[in-house]
Amino acid sequence: MNAMTDHKHLHLSNRHLDALEEETVFILREVAAAFERPALLFSGGKDSLVMLKCAEKAFGIGRIPYPLLMIDTGHNFHEVTDFRDLRAKELGAELIVRSVEDSMARGTVRLAHPGESRNVHQSVTLLEAIEEFRFDALIGGARRDEEKARAKERIFSHRDSFGQWQPKAQRPELWTLFNTRLQPGEHFRVFPISNWTELDVWQYIEREQIALPSLYYTHKREVVERKGLLVPVTELTPAKPGETPELRDVRFRTVGDITCTCPVESLAATAADIVVETLSAEVSERGATRMDDKTSEASMEKRKKDGYF
Repeated sequence: MNAMTDHKHLHLSNRHLDALEEETVFILREVAAAFERPALLFSGGKDSLVMLKCAEKAFGIGRIPYPLLMIDTGHNFHEVTDFRDLRAKELGAELIVRSVEDSMARGTVRLAHPGESRNVHQSVTLLEAIEEFRFDALIGGARRDEEKARAKERIFSHRDSFGQWQPKAQRPELWTLFNTRLQPGEHFRVFPISNWTELDVWQYIEREQIALPSLYYTHKREVVERKGLLVPVTELTPAKPGETPELRDVRFRTVGDITCTCPVESLAATAADIVVETLSAEVSERGATRMDDKTSEASMEKRKKDGYF
């Protein structure tokens, strides 16, 4: 009976993942058909790797019809950027990298102080890349379960000629019918895994055996506790006076700019281990690991209106 129950549970889980995968593949193909110059935002993180796996299934290795685009803050974990380059090469995909540091050199990004997080300034570099390549659609890996401002966003999110999101002017998406009409200078942000949850992502990673940067799994790292978060001790995020670094077993639930991304304590060494952990998690991955997301919903909406992902 137990074996039958386990088999039935596995079958249902796979059917659920099949439906999510089918929807994502459909959206990725829809973007290729509806737009002239789309690009897939690819950070090397787990969500973009899941999306890339679906793109591989949609088009085949060496046949993804749009380039991969990364906006690099210059403060990314090398494990992630190295993995990004490797995966793009394996798939035979064109990889375009544009850097916040280049925007700083041009004077379009100015930091309030040298230690300021560059994460929020990615929007400037992204808009510059859109103008440079005349992209009319950018495919991103945001999910609705991550935070409230993202939960409001459509799968096909219309942006005006300034790259701004207008939540009150969103187009309806009834019966999976997407309005992709654009005026000159406008573009879309498209989120094919909007309806996935963190648990879905990890179940899919386990099922498809998707390789990830090592940071996602348990490893020993020096950290300090700060405002309820574990802050990694690095050159960019050193311990403050009075703080005592501790060596702990941790993993990252999400990876991004080193200056605002925190690990969680974990012994999870496989995707299956993380599925079990995620089932018992009481805080969203961004709420538990991102220093820059300790903001109000209104603040996040403002960032998105300014052209943020």
